[in-house]
Amino acid sequence: MDVEKLLQQVKDGKVSIREAAQDLKKLPYEDLGYAKVDHHRRLRTGAAEVVFCQGKADSHLCGIFENFYENRRNVLGTRASAGQYEMLHKKFPELRYDPVARIVKAEFEERELQGNVAVCTAGTADIPVAEEAAQCAEFFGAGVSRYYDVGVAGIHRLLSKREEICRANCVIAIAGMEGALGSVLAGLVDKPVIAVPTSIGYGANFGGVSALLSMLNSCANGISVVNIDNGYGAAYIAAQINRLALGKGGR
Repeated sequence: MDVEKLLQQVKDGKVSIREAAQDLKKLPYEDLGYAKVDHHRRLRTGAAEVVFCQGKADSHLCGIFENFYENRRNVLGTRASAGQYEMLHKKFPELRYDPVARIVKAEFEERELQGNVAVCTAGTADIPVAEEAAQCAEFFGAGVSRYYDVGVAGIHRLLSKREEICRANCVIAIAGMEGALGSVLAGLVDKPVIAVPTSIGYGANFGGVSALLSMLNSCANGISVVNIDNGYGAAYIAAQINRLALGKGGR
């Protein structure tokens, strides 16, 4: 619910005071019993609520999406399985699904993507996490440039894109194995770098722990680190930095 829009509709006589009062009762969230849907998160934080699909009961997931639909709000779900999408799509045919990013979404409100977040991967195997990051950043209103398979094993590939990457307001570096991409990028660009370790790698990678520790121990300046495979978390921070760079988050 957009409070300013609602108040303007009351002022214009398009919505009655009684109808507006009924809508305002849903503040600050709508309680479904098993979930409290936070439609005003975008109003408070600048970014709408995202649904984490993994582990949710079908009935609960369906109810949450139905609530977004009733309010005609853009909705995005992360870590959605193909089965969850098929279940939701039967009831909500507007939903689209990306099996690589495991993202399911429906968009009712048009928005212009602004700014630039660079999403870089060390290898092709890191693309699923990168697409989660890229599509979530776009959901939060950021323009995204993708630079995939530019890892340090062939560093000339990264160097050939350096000038383009430097134009971004923020850089997301996604890598498994030893996770060196974040450190190298932080030493090449003058923008904040958010490093995302992935669970890609052989045994000593320990499911992404080696990449995580490498990124946390980086000697490069201007680098922050999110959890293993957490493309969503990187996207949220990147979108916040992007908004600040556009002059939309300052006081």
